[in-house]
This record gives sequence, C-alpha cells and structure tokens, in this order.
Amino acid sequence: MNVRKFVASTARDALRKVKELLGPDAIILSNRAIPGGVEIMAVAASEMDMIVQQPIVEPKPQQEKDYTVRLSAASRVVPPSTSRPVATQKEIPPLASRPMPRFDQSAMPEARAGEQKQAEIIPSEVMDEIRSLRRIVEQHLAGFAWGETARSEPVKTEILRQMLDAGFSPRLARDLLAELPRDLGAAQALAWVKTAADRSLCTIGTENDIIDRGGVYALVGPTGVGKTTTTAKLAARCVLRHGASKVALITTDGYRIGAHEQLRIYGRILGVSVYLVKDGEELRQTLFDLQHKHMVLIDTMGMSQRDRMVEEQIAMFGHSGVKRLLLLSATGRGDTLDDVVRAYSGPDLAGCILSKVDEAAGLATALDVIIRHRLPLHYVSNGQRVPEDLHMPNRVYLLHRAFKDLPQSSPHRLDGLEPGLVMASAPEMALAGGRRG
Repeated sequence: MNVRKFVASTARDALRKVKELLGPDAIILSNRAIPGGVEIMAVAASEMDMIVQQPIVEPKPQQEKDYTVRLSAASRVVPPSTSRPVATQKEIPPLASRPMPRFDQSAMPEARAGEQKQAEIIPSEVMDEIRSLRRIVEQHLAGFAWGETARSEPVKTEILRQMLDAGFSPRLARDLLAELPRDLGAAQALAWVKTAADRSLCTIGTENDIIDRGGVYALVGPTGVGKTTTTAKLAARCVLRHGASKVALITTDGYRIGAHEQLRIYGRILGVSVYLVKDGEELRQTLFDLQHKHMVLIDTMGMSQRDRMVEEQIAMFGHSGVKRLLLLSATGRGDTLDDVVRAYSGPDLAGCILSKVDEAAGLATALDVIIRHRLPLHYVSNGQRVPEDLHMPNRVYLLHRAFKDLPQSSPHRLDGLEPGLVMASAPEMALAGGRRG
C-alpha cells in the first residue's frame, strides 16, 4: 500500500492536494498539526480496494496417498507414490498410450466450491479494521468541516451548539438552520431560529378546544405519564363549562390495582358517572348508551410502546370511532419518545398532550419530537392539581424553555469539536447544515 504524505498551510489546502493527486475517494489515514501547517497521510481508494478484494486462501491439507490424481493441461500424470518431479510443457503422448487415471469425482466439486468460497469471503478481522479506519476518517473529516464552518459561519455554529446542548436532534437542528441568513448577529439568529421553530410547531388554540367541540376521546400512552390525572383534569374543565350531566368517564384499566377506584373517586368529586369496560364489545355498547353526552373521556391502561397489546388497543378504539390523545412525558429521551409516537400512531390519533412539564429541565427534546412527527399539541400539564395544572399551549413560553442555553459549568454542554462529531455521527447529516435532495 502506497501511503502519501501531504503538507499544507491549512487543512483545506491539504485536502485539496489529496483530492488532486489521489482523487475524491482517497482514504485519509491520519492528520496532525505541524509547525506552519497541517500534515495528512492518505492512500488512494483503489489500493484500499485491492486489500479488501485480495482473496485469502488457507493452506490445503496434505493429500492422502491414494491413486487419485489430478489432471493439468501443463503436466504429465504421475502417480502420487512416485518421487519424480512433475515434468512441465512436454509433448503429451497419444491417448491410447497413456494410463487411464481414476478420478475421485465425489470430492472434486466440493473442493472447487470450497476454493470459490474462500475467494469470496473477507475475514471479519479485515472488515473490522476497515470499519474502524472509516470511523477514524469520518471523525477527522468532521473536525475539519466543523472547524471550517466555525471560521466561516461562527454565529451559525454557535446556534447549532446551543440547540444540541438544549436537546434538539441533529436532524431538526439542521433543518431549522438550513436557511439562516449569514448577516445576522447572535441574538438575531437565535430569534430567527425560534421563529422557524414556531412556524413548525402545531398547537391547538382556544377556538378549537376539544372541551368546546366535545366528542369521545381516549387518553393513551406508556405507564406513568399521567393519563388518569389528565383525564380527571379534562373532565373537570368540561364540567365547569357544560355541567356534570354532559360528561362521562370510562376506564379500560382493569389490571392495575386501584386504577378504577382512583378514577371513581374523581368521578364522585365531580359528580360524573364512571364506567368500567373490559373489551371492545362492552366499549361499543357503553358508548351507544352515552351518545347523548357532550364529552366522553376514556382512561386507558398504561403499557410499554413495545407491548403487542398496543396494537389491540388501537384496533379496539378504531372500531368504536374513538379519537385518541397521546400523552408524552417532557422528561423522556428523544429516541424513547420517537418509539412511543411510532407505536401509537394511526389515523384516529388526534394529537398529543405534553405532561410533566414541571419535572423537565428543558423542553427541547419533547418539542423536537412533536415538531418532527407533526403532532397537534392540545394541552400542557405541569402538576398534580385538578384542574388547575392543565393549560392550553403557550408557544412563547414553550419555545423559551426549549431554547434555554445550558450554563458553562453543565456537564452536558458540548465543547470544542464535540458538536461536529455529534453531527457527523447522525445519519445523513451535513455539518454545514445544508438540505439534501
């Protein structure tokens, strides 16, 4: 393998030399700062391909001594027991004068197949080395790109660092920063990105409040996100506006100890009837009996988004004409919330309610998921009080909490080249923030 060394005053000039001499697919093995510039060690991609494609043939086992012989177009047939060397390139005698060899025909196809497989299989150790080398190259390129972007667009890189620190995903951060004007200062750029996020966030206003529209809604989601308490809060708001006779509560949670009794206590306080249903048939019959109600709220059993019963629950409500509201905890991780949304998605999903806002250090992660999945946000829950701690979404407050920067002393704050490495490790990410077609 022919490794070449390139020296230049800047990383960009060194990379340009690599591209000119070795082509755009060259593999960078290492880079380091030297007095007066940068030194890069690189190799042509074709030479790396030769290493990967080189067949590795294991030594063949010693052939057993028998009278099975192999034919070669360039050799005479010699019994294995003789010690005479094989003569090459001699005139082959007539067929009648040659001894008739015996072939082990059952073994030959297997031997050829084995040799072919050895020529096609690349050892796992070699592939691990190639993958490791690729990761190293990507990290070096990420550092180069981040450094170049930081020098050419310092405001953009600072806003990106701040968004990643706050909890936004690299994908949404890239999308929001894609059209950021270059001539803005730091404060103006942050305001511009907040405006872009505000346009992407879908919230339900007072004119479309489900309390006034009425209907049948089931509150769904994983265990511990506050479904029962939020059901009681919605029921209390509806009772205050339309009266207790216009509201009914249903629970499908017959498994959790005390779940039905907890909702029944709320029902007694509000003067609202509470019904327990066990399956889809009971649910349809109960809803038929309650069709004169302005609003029917259904409290459901909490279950993991990976539980197979989630699909059964979705099917049960879909067949009964029930709209679902998904509860998302503001304290959840981004990848976990993504799993929850994917598991509970469906045509009857009317939107979401953001719970435990008072327990979350920031709201960027939760709002990121809501924006990317285009979920209408109906309510925000920030405590246990019924019904005080349930509010319509305040967009200014939510975005202020989401873009709040971390203090310098925070251990979760990215530093130096770390934002660039985060962007490089994200799938299909562009460090410069440009959109891909």
